[in-house]
Amino acid sequence: MAYDYIIVGAGSAGCVLANRLSAHAGKRVLLLEAGPADWNPLIHMPAGIARLANNRRINWNYRTEPEAHLQGRTLWWPRGKTLGGSSAINAMCYIRGVPGDYERWAQATGDARWSWRQVLPWFLRSEDNTRGAGALHGVGGPLGVSDLRHRNPLSDAFVEAACSAGFSRNDDFNGERQEGFGLYQVTQRGGLRCSTATGYLRPARGRPNLEVRTRAAVACVAIRQGRAVGVQLQGGGPLLEAGEVILAGGAVNTPQLLMLSGVGPADHLREYGIAVQADLPDVGANLQDHLDICTLDGSTRNITYDHLNELAAGWRFLRHRDGPGSSNVAEAGGFVRSRLADDERCDLQFHFVPALLDDHGRHRLPGHGYTVHACYLHPRSRGWLRLRSADPSQPIAIHANYLGDPEGHDLQRMIEGARLSREILAQAAFAPYRGAPVFPERTLSSDADYADFIRRKAETIYHPAGTCRMGSDGNAPLDSELRVRGVEGLRVVDASVMPSLPSGNTNAPVIMIAERASDLILGACS
Repeated sequence: MAYDYIIVGAGSAGCVLANRLSAHAGKRVLLLEAGPADWNPLIHMPAGIARLANNRRINWNYRTEPEAHLQGRTLWWPRGKTLGGSSAINAMCYIRGVPGDYERWAQATGDARWSWRQVLPWFLRSEDNTRGAGALHGVGGPLGVSDLRHRNPLSDAFVEAACSAGFSRNDDFNGERQEGFGLYQVTQRGGLRCSTATGYLRPARGRPNLEVRTRAAVACVAIRQGRAVGVQLQGGGPLLEAGEVILAGGAVNTPQLLMLSGVGPADHLREYGIAVQADLPDVGANLQDHLDICTLDGSTRNITYDHLNELAAGWRFLRHRDGPGSSNVAEAGGFVRSRLADDERCDLQFHFVPALLDDHGRHRLPGHGYTVHACYLHPRSRGWLRLRSADPSQPIAIHANYLGDPEGHDLQRMIEGARLSREILAQAAFAPYRGAPVFPERTLSSDADYADFIRRKAETIYHPAGTCRMGSDGNAPLDSELRVRGVEGLRVVDASVMPSLPSGNTNAPVIMIAERASDLILGACS
């Protein structure tokens, strides 16, 4: 074999795997990334995210199919396409979720190794937190985690307003409790973004047993007699052989690559003339995402990030690694257990942005203002992915099926989130800044009005997961060690393996999954 391991996708999980597996000098590792290297300086300056949204060179720029419950809209799904993947273009909020999330994973997989007590050490192993070591924080890991070096006065006003509305202050969402409002910790080191490419891959690049190839899109996994033996690149060339192939392309690309390789719903694959290697109907099923609704108000004071002096901010950042250039933009937020919560976990999450953010910031609005995001964390709606073509260069069809649960469970929680957003913005802390409402454009009172607003304006907050879930039932495509059922030598390590969404942002959990997987792959776990 040319390689012991071929890792497909150098994103949040792939860079972790490349570091941990190549740390064993006897293991030959090849890391393949479809996008370019992470040379763009806007990747590394945190506030550069505002300029990266439309950069098609480092973004897959997916769109969903028309969403039946969102007025037939097609929603934009940005996903990272560069070294570091989505950790190179996200808002850097470091959130692990809560113990109950992982107890549910352990139950779904029948494997206690995915319980909170057993995954926490892998979170700590990854972390280098400026707050220091403790029972719930780690130091010395590859992933820089820190407090923001700069925050807008409006972010403090948001936290104050939330407390005035009756919610508690929380200075550590990864501490003893998640509930409450405060400032996010971010995946930064020294004021710079710490993507997994920076934290994990860069220190490993000099190892002679690690090879990294960018602009190397994979066409399919080669499977012979029930075993993955390597991968074929798009555009041809020789087969790249490996003892084990690890797919780390994310919740969209990984199931597509499995299907193109003959692993997935058999009848669907035959429609496109793909020889079936393993009939796994749930590949591409169980798609989950956090739907998000934004409430926007104008500001009477010119202190927002809407029309920032970018030259001054950039110069300050270059000299001191602080100021607005070091902001993740979504500086403050919070977690709430709604009136309709199904269990002990918080089920609503908020992000506050001191700028007018419409259509992911791609639609620039006049004037100044601020935005509250609200998302429901435990959706019951499930979507699916389906091939459009056997051509690997064609994107897969994304049916997110937002608000598709027949009981209206998800919509009711979204309505409560939108109502709470407006309630927080109505508090006295915003009185010195409050301008006219932007979205919704008028005061809403009835649930029907809020439902219409949500169907008209809700968007993804970038957390797709679950499309190659691990589980103990016969329909789960993966077992609890992330091995693809029916194919030897093939694993999946990315957000697609999650049986259910965690309570919060997904980047930290994906990094934990990759840390855990590296030991599973090397056989170091019992």
